[in-house]
Amino acid sequence: MPDQLGNRAVVLGGSLAGLLAADVLAEVYAEVLVVDRDELAGVEGPRRGVPHGRHAHGLVGRGQQIFEERFPGLMQELETAGVRPGDFSGDIRWYFNGMQLRPAQTGLLSVPCTRPVIERFVRGRVEKVPNVRFIEQYDIVGLETTPDAGRVTGVRIQTRDGSAGPEVLNADLVIDTTGRGSRTPAWLEELGYSRPSEDRVKVDLAYTTRHYRVPRDPFGSDIAIIAAATPSHPRGAFYYRLPGDDGRVELSLTGVLGDHPPTDPDGFLEFVRSLPVPEIYESIREAEPIDDPVMFRFPASVRRRYERLTRFPEGLLVMGDAVCSFNPVYAQGMAVAAIESQVLADQLRKAHVPPARDFFQAISREIDSPWDFAATADLGYRGVEGRRTAKVRMINGYVARLQRAAVHDDSLTNAFMRVAGLVDEPTALLRPGRVLRTLRQSGRRTPAPAPLAVVRD
Repeated sequence: MPDQLGNRAVVLGGSLAGLLAADVLAEVYAEVLVVDRDELAGVEGPRRGVPHGRHAHGLVGRGQQIFEERFPGLMQELETAGVRPGDFSGDIRWYFNGMQLRPAQTGLLSVPCTRPVIERFVRGRVEKVPNVRFIEQYDIVGLETTPDAGRVTGVRIQTRDGSAGPEVLNADLVIDTTGRGSRTPAWLEELGYSRPSEDRVKVDLAYTTRHYRVPRDPFGSDIAIIAAATPSHPRGAFYYRLPGDDGRVELSLTGVLGDHPPTDPDGFLEFVRSLPVPEIYESIREAEPIDDPVMFRFPASVRRRYERLTRFPEGLLVMGDAVCSFNPVYAQGMAVAAIESQVLADQLRKAHVPPARDFFQAISREIDSPWDFAATADLGYRGVEGRRTAKVRMINGYVARLQRAAVHDDSLTNAFMRVAGLVDEPTALLRPGRVLRTLRQSGRRTPAPAPLAVVRD
């Protein structure tokens, strides 16, 4: 760490990216303030600032490793609370293109749980850090800068109820982790800088989620049943237990390009019935609904290219979804935020105020692979706008063949899940031995997708 500690850092947003940043900053700064518009202390359910928080979440391989490294014993705490981590492949029934992949023990843990649960446990750890303080139910009004706008010196905040005027929090470093709605691009423009360019992949995705109490356990020794959406089978589902032994489950349905899972109970059930995985329908068709279906819409994946800016004020950094917001079906967001926190820690070892350009270039290199993985897969859907180069078409064709081959070959399941879990680079799928196995196994006869469930009287 640097010889000279900073006085104060301010984190905008109490999201998981913000919590990770605050924990890292606390090792360097005498005081770390986390500002959020929501109430945080003691909150156990979904909150307004995380609109996707009511829907399925999963912490994949690399993310789980970093969270456990950062917060030793976190997985044990989650298990004690009833969350059941398991192998990312061996303990999940994965369906691609209507067919189940052959399970493989990857050695990578996946943590299927609701977003409020994992956020609560991580926040509980950060709240115990002596020099971290949370400032709740405050709006972030704007940035404070030097007269020439060359350095950010703090942030202006105001109580949400308007009971007091704006106040200034002076800081050596401000980190924006406010998510997709980040106002940093607008603030930069107000200060005379350029907005970052953006890459967008319009998927017009929706999640619709409902909770049930099921009379019989549909999972057995597995932790989840996941019907992954693909161009050939664009409707998907994430189905897993909720913490506790009372038979409660969460079912999140996904649909792209306007084919959104309905929020009326009958329409929701018919969407489930249309999935090529009848066991999900059979499990919930007679289950007791706990609530009504709720929808979350995700119009586009967005990557803000801060690393391409030639001018940027010092004393300000941006992390998490405020930099890159991924299509959530790939479960990359929390893991990438964790990776970015490692980059922040590395940068802070060199200087307590990391140069913005160095930081953005470093996290951009980490974002490249997961972004390309998700964007390329999304371009496999005909209705998604974007340039389909020969490389994109080749990759999507090859991955479809690999998924067919993985129905028979658990080594290919293992290879694919290590890439999906952000442990291996996508190029690992192109090793000669794996290409040969893919070509050989993908030609085998595969079982036809199971027929739709038949409604019984």
